[in-house]
Amino acid sequence: MMKAKPARSEVEKSIDGFLHVLRQRNASSHTIKAYAGDLEVFASYIGARPWKKIDHLAIRGFLSHLYDKGLGKTSVARALAALRSLYRWLAQEGMVEQNPAALVSTPKLPQKLPRVPTIEEMNNVLDGEMPEFAAFPERDRLMLELLYSCGIRNSELVGIDTGDIRLSSEAILIRGKGKKERYVPFGNSVAAGLAQYLPVRSKILSERRKNTPALLINQRGGRLTTRSVGRIIKKIAVGKGLSPDVHPHTLRHAFGTHMLEEGADLRAIQEMLGHERLSTTQRYTQLSMKHVLDVYDRTHPRAK
Repeated sequence: MMKAKPARSEVEKSIDGFLHVLRQRNASSHTIKAYAGDLEVFASYIGARPWKKIDHLAIRGFLSHLYDKGLGKTSVARALAALRSLYRWLAQEGMVEQNPAALVSTPKLPQKLPRVPTIEEMNNVLDGEMPEFAAFPERDRLMLELLYSCGIRNSELVGIDTGDIRLSSEAILIRGKGKKERYVPFGNSVAAGLAQYLPVRSKILSERRKNTPALLINQRGGRLTTRSVGRIIKKIAVGKGLSPDVHPHTLRHAFGTHMLEEGADLRAIQEMLGHERLSTTQRYTQLSMKHVLDVYDRTHPRAK
């Protein structure tokens, strides 16, 4: 005789319902898979206890259980995020009155700071000739200049129209996150890059009989995509001897770090980067501190 399957616990049934709703909402398959795994472990840990018997101490116990299993802080933080989402849904459905997962603090994750190219490395990339494989060297140099000299995001770069450039005041209108607009200044290097690129851009559009407001175009006369920018930047960076990890955001980090190293005011950097919170910009003080300590170790007579 086949054994009857044990009845699903209250918690397991709720998790089934929650995952079903996530699928209906077309949540990403990665999210659903991760939540399903984490919540299955939670259901197993909780056993037959009903929701009303589960408090914040039980959830803390569950997190400790995950640490005991050898999980790292990132995995434990993800499991807690899954629980919080589940509880929000349970509250909407009227199955619980409070969210004990909200009373448990997220494990403090180590802030990973990106390794940014040095000022010398960036000058080497921008001052020399573009690599021979660069299919559109005038555009590619301008792209690099804009990302590094203006500290803009990839999405902001491809969104620039020719009408956004104020040559007389040497500034570009940038449309950032949440459609927030800001003016970002540019210097002689970007101005020189524009002077070389714009005539070539006009020639391509004329030959292709195309008309677009986009500043950066491909050789078919269409607006460049973020994916193309990422691919081009990586290829040129590697060709110029930089790490293969370089992507457009690396140049934005380099902008923030180098400005700070050269004595720029943190609030001015915040404004140029379009950060809503100063705390986001303050990450660069940590990067800069590493530079300061390195300089100290190399140069102070009592540090040797």
